[in-house]
Amino acid sequence: MRRDRKLRLTYLFCMIIICSLFIVIFGTSVVYAATREHENQNLSQVAPDLSNAAPIVSNEACLECHGKPELSLTLSNGDILDLYVNPDNYEASIHGKDGYACVQCHTDLGNYPHPAFPASDLRDVTLQLTKVCDRCHSGEYNRTMDSVHAAAQTAGMREAAVCTDCHGSHYVRQLTDPGTNLLLPNARLDIPITCSRCHFAIYQKYRSSVHGAALTEESNTDVPTCIDCHGVHNIENPTTNAFLLNSPLLCASCHTDPELMDKYGISTNVLNTYVADFHGTTVTLFEKQSPDSQTNKPVCYDCHGVHAISRVTDPKSGIEMQQNLLVRCKACHPDATTNFPGAWMSHYIPSPEHYSMVYYVNLFYKFFIPVVLGGMVALVGLDVGHSVYVKTRRGKRPPKPPPQAETTSPPESPMPFPPSESLSPSVSEAPSKPPPSEILSPPPTEVPIQPPPSVEDSAEEPHE
Repeated sequence: MRRDRKLRLTYLFCMIIICSLFIVIFGTSVVYAATREHENQNLSQVAPDLSNAAPIVSNEACLECHGKPELSLTLSNGDILDLYVNPDNYEASIHGKDGYACVQCHTDLGNYPHPAFPASDLRDVTLQLTKVCDRCHSGEYNRTMDSVHAAAQTAGMREAAVCTDCHGSHYVRQLTDPGTNLLLPNARLDIPITCSRCHFAIYQKYRSSVHGAALTEESNTDVPTCIDCHGVHNIENPTTNAFLLNSPLLCASCHTDPELMDKYGISTNVLNTYVADFHGTTVTLFEKQSPDSQTNKPVCYDCHGVHAISRVTDPKSGIEMQQNLLVRCKACHPDATTNFPGAWMSHYIPSPEHYSMVYYVNLFYKFFIPVVLGGMVALVGLDVGHSVYVKTRRGKRPPKPPPQAETTSPPESPMPFPPSESLSPSVSEAPSKPPPSEILSPPPTEVPIQPPPSVEDSAEEPHE
């Protein structure tokens, strides 16, 4: 009875605890839901939807003055700052299409007259206003801080590119597809022109190259542009050892793409054949072990060129021509002779059609080396197996019988002849008996002793 009573009390106590926890949890959730609803009501009253709200100062108010082409400002050094904004261009820009107002960028110009603008010259105006981009495009802006342009700005080169030098200010175009976030075809065509504002000499070389001619003359967007090799916002310094060692991978991003290369009948083995070569193997080791160390081994652009890359079949500069390739080789091998480039297989994998001698030598060694090594392994295996077999069989042999104790020789029988008579020659020349240690013979049996023959018996025996 006492045991049943204890069990009932325990069960009742547990049920009370479970019910209490359920009530606490349910009550907490109800209070939390009520609190959230109250907060949402307060937020809807305090912060209404401003997506369609008109700005404090409309664009039309700004354009009443800035829509006049003659509006300008003379800076302290005498430079004239053009303050005209074309309304049509701004409406066609990405900012105008999205409904951004002037004062969302020019936050300190909401009132008139405007505060003084302390810019010393036109370049100072650009450098001051480019910081406005950080408010909406902080990710891209921060990446530019790690670029070679920002490093040049820090070093005092004011002409290094900033946001508005590439994208513009009031006529910022849509560059990427909103759905795929990929660069639009028209934007790819304009990238070299944008870079040519500062790098015009390089643009001229690129325009005459196999890539640049396809882009600018044929509008072929499959070819690489400036940003495909140098990057977009965090543009790396191309003169560093790290960039040099990583450059084969930049070329491989296009030249190892089967779908892209099949369109133009170009082999995709360029990276594999380069890495398998002495030059590529050394560069790969440097890249993995000492990426900041300098190497004198050539990379892709040491032979093909940097910006003025020509077709390999070009008779003037194409490196498929042996005399043109010799010029490239002599940059590192000044003593190279005319037949020196013949050792280079032009990114071909040996086959019966290309470099058949190398192909058949490789084929011979593919069979010869496994046969030789396999035979050596088999020989060693047989020798080890034989040794194990001998040791195993020796362990299974029956034990040798214990050596028998020497038995005492029986007593000599009396001579059958008198002592005065000598043995016959045949008996005397008989071989002596070997010692018992050399020949195992059964123990000698006892010879019965016979009496010596009488004189009469011996006289009757015939003589031999």
